[in-house]
Amino acid sequence: MRCVYVDLDSTLLGPGASLLRAADGSFSLLGIRALEACHRAGAEVVLMSGRRQAQVMEDARLLGQRSYIFEAGSCLVLEGEEHWLTGELMPGPQGSIHDQIEAAGAPALLLETYAGRFEYHDPWHRNREVSHLFRGLVDASEADELLAANGHRALRLVDNGSVYGRSKALAELPQVRAYHLVPRGASKAAAVARHMRARELGPADVIAVGDSREDLETAAHVGAFWFVANALERDPTLREAIAGRSNVRVAEESYGAGVYEAVVTTLARRGG
Repeated sequence: MRCVYVDLDSTLLGPGASLLRAADGSFSLLGIRALEACHRAGAEVVLMSGRRQAQVMEDARLLGQRSYIFEAGSCLVLEGEEHWLTGELMPGPQGSIHDQIEAAGAPALLLETYAGRFEYHDPWHRNREVSHLFRGLVDASEADELLAANGHRALRLVDNGSVYGRSKALAELPQVRAYHLVPRGASKAAAVARHMRARELGPADVIAVGDSREDLETAAHVGAFWFVANALERDPTLREAIAGRSNVRVAEESYGAGVYEAVVTTLARRGG
């Protein structure tokens, strides 16, 4: 195993986005032990997240990692060099990609259409470079059709898994999920593939661990994809999504413990 692509929130990070908390809130070092096992095996760890660059960069620095993926695959940072996956949308005289998406009217369209079950994910939607971050409960495929029908074919809505935060306006929803509005070419899977090409890695060399449908799409490129247990506990429909995917595994443990399980199981099967 030469590389592990791991999601941050609700995967490596436990409740409250803490690296040191287990599913029951107790203190746990298993997330750190997963990183240590990768280091001992000479395997690179690449963080992937929907968070903005400043946040992921700081986490990568604290954890000693050289590469990371931010804003749901909008950009891969490899050894300090940015590789944008946003197609024709690039930061420039017209402002940030986030500003350009807002000016085009796509966020307003979604908020108006799905009023009462869709809102900005306050306060984490602020100060972003690319994606517009929402929370609520909508069908992302249906939203993509809406966007395309209204002249926004260059964009897509990414379902990035369950979240705990919600306003009173969303109180009656059975669950609340995070959504990123991003350029169509941006995805965690595309960023993983880009990193693999740069490092000359094949599927047999890498695994990925995550908790969302967006994370699951990396399974098309890696040797094995692992869901942490809490992913399916919060969203049982993920079992339907993994049907027929022979390289998808479900850990018995949640959060950092699940990442540790994925790493040590892979190392044991491959002999190091």
